Amino acid sequence: MSPKNKRAIRTALQTLAAVAAVLPALAALVADSALTVTAPWIVAAAATTATAAGAVSRLMASPTVEALLDRVGLGLVDDADGGAR
Repeated sequence: MSPKNKRAIRTALQTLAAVAAVLPALAALVADSALTVTAPWIVAAAATTATAAGAVSRLMASPTVEALLDRVGLGLVDDADGGAR
């Protein structure tokens, strides 16, 4: 697996973990209100958020975006084994 794909997957997992941390509180809020029918939508929104984060991470790993980020001082410097320094 390429380092770019690994970074995208890691970003998606990190986002999913962050959303999962907030989801119980959100579910409790929904359960206490008349919005119970929105619970499946909330779970779908969490999954969509993680997927979108992974896609954006993969896009940012492209050479074109990386070159743009390098110009503004936000690029990564990779060593030979694909790890950032």
